[in-house]
Amino acid sequence: MTGIILAGGKSSRMGFNKAFIDIGGERIIDRTIKLFKRLFEEIILVTNNPAEYEEMDILTAADIVKDAGSLGGIYTGLFHASYEYSFIAACDMPFLNKAVILKMMGISDGCQAVVPFVLGRYHPLHAVYSKKCIKPVEEMIKNNDLRIANLFQKIKIKRLEEKDGPSLEQILSSVDNINTKEDLDRVIKSSLSQFYKI
Repeated sequence: MTGIILAGGKSSRMGFNKAFIDIGGERIIDRTIKLFKRLFEEIILVTNNPAEYEEMDILTAADIVKDAGSLGGIYTGLFHASYEYSFIAACDMPFLNKAVILKMMGISDGCQAVVPFVLGRYHPLHAVYSKKCIKPVEEMIKNNDLRIANLFQKIKIKRLEEKDGPSLEQILSSVDNINTKEDLDRVIKSSLSQFYKI
């Protein structure tokens, strides 16, 4: 399986690159790459600013289709992936949980995506996708339909729910991301007590 990191967002609400936020003495991007190297044979970082990540020594890919948002990042990552399935995560998830990702990897056969569904909502930027998603995603982009949740109506998916394990706490921690400065304050305040070991 390929591990894909989406780092192409403009971070307009934050005003800086969220991948380089320091949480508990470690940048999110460094923590993510370290975990991915333990899980995946191949890592691809999708970014429109590859120079920012030269020191990482991993494969980078620029968006094939510009201004297509996160859906365009998913398309680019799957296009370049060597393996049938890829785990895709946003670059602003500081608490990615190995057990949660392994569970998702283990139930991916027979579907085109595995997506966490907890507390009534999907988390499409913490999900496993098959290369079979490329064509429907391509059609959505052509039609300027960039809402990832709409993809789930066009493909066969499995939902990772609390009943599937690991615990709800672990899933919620793994899908947690930083969108606003309030999120950042919350994560920093809780990092010492809630930072999961990988």
